[in-house]
Amino acid sequence: MLKTDVVVIGAGPAGSMAAKHAALGGADVVLIDKKSEIGTPKRCAEGVYDEGFKWLNIEPDERWIAQRIYGATLHSPDGNSFTVTSEDVPVQGFILERKVFDKHMAMDAARAGAKIMIKTLVTDIKRNENGFILSCDSIEGTIEVEAKIAICADGPESTMAKKLGINSTTPQNMMSCAQFEMCNVDYNDDEKIEFYLGQDVALKGYAWIFPKGNGVANVGLGVTGNTDKTAYEYIMDFIEKCPATKNAQPIEMNIGGDPINGLIEKIYDDNLLICGDAAGQVNPIEGGGIIEGMLGGMAAGDVAAKAIKEENYSKERLHEYYEKYSELSFNLIETLPAARDIVYSFTDDEYNKIISVANTIDLKNISKRDVLKVVFKLPPTLTTKLIKLLKIVFPKQMKSILF
Repeated sequence: MLKTDVVVIGAGPAGSMAAKHAALGGADVVLIDKKSEIGTPKRCAEGVYDEGFKWLNIEPDERWIAQRIYGATLHSPDGNSFTVTSEDVPVQGFILERKVFDKHMAMDAARAGAKIMIKTLVTDIKRNENGFILSCDSIEGTIEVEAKIAICADGPESTMAKKLGINSTTPQNMMSCAQFEMCNVDYNDDEKIEFYLGQDVALKGYAWIFPKGNGVANVGLGVTGNTDKTAYEYIMDFIEKCPATKNAQPIEMNIGGDPINGLIEKIYDDNLLICGDAAGQVNPIEGGGIIEGMLGGMAAGDVAAKAIKEENYSKERLHEYYEKYSELSFNLIETLPAARDIVYSFTDDEYNKIISVANTIDLKNISKRDVLKVVFKLPPTLTTKLIKLLKIVFPKQMKSILF
């Protein structure tokens, strides 16, 4: 039997961050992943904002950056578009090469002192007087791992969390996603990401084109709500109709679910922490979860290491993880589901009106009050929706404007 202080299940970005920070805090750490190659298959569009890496104290590395991004274009259902650049809004980002990025994050965990076990499937987890016993199937046969603290980072609807009585299933708000990595994509600017809106494009969701340079891009979409049409059928229709993908060819396909319900009911318990997609640490509006999950992993690892030093693994002690994550994520994962419901309630006509009015804005010289003036040019019902949305996403700014 292998004994350790902390075991992390899942070597995605969140799990690797948890393992790294637990090891940096002085704990003995084992990081387990069921795949033979960390980073495959990729499960997302690979886009992140640069500010997130500053929060994580990670220096961007050209080896895992496919493309730097300095702007975005929104396409409305009627064919109009609105573009914002980093000159208008001080936000930049990257399209990652996840197969390289994930490996580098795992390497960082190993350099911090974590032991990595690949092609090792955790088949069962049970409590004992010392914490947990994990049963694992590995290439060397069946092994057992005993740990004082377990960190579950095993993806959406965490199997291990369920085995421990944690409800990690949120089907009512699972975004169904389909994506191709494609070549010969005819995008206008490889430094801008593109979003396509409309119920025919993606029901209560959106489609995206995230360029990776040299005509290569991640082309995908996510849908929510009740529909007889699958995400795969939506993406095939989109690729056929979108001018940018007219001559594109697929080189990889990814299909899966994205939890956009916000945090699951419980992300910690005695001897247990849950992070990443397993904890619902995903932006409920756009479904991005790389930075959000890594912040969760960082918080989980830090708190686990402290608990090991104090020899206190109770849920009362581990509650610090929830507080730390809420602070790091600005509590957005819990507040944004209400904003998501507003965004996904927009009709095609409302999207058209929003994009049309947005094109009248001079972003370089606009004030906060000017934004409200523009919003009030819209029909009353849509204005009410947007005011509610702005109050949720920018509560402090809106309070200072309205009162």
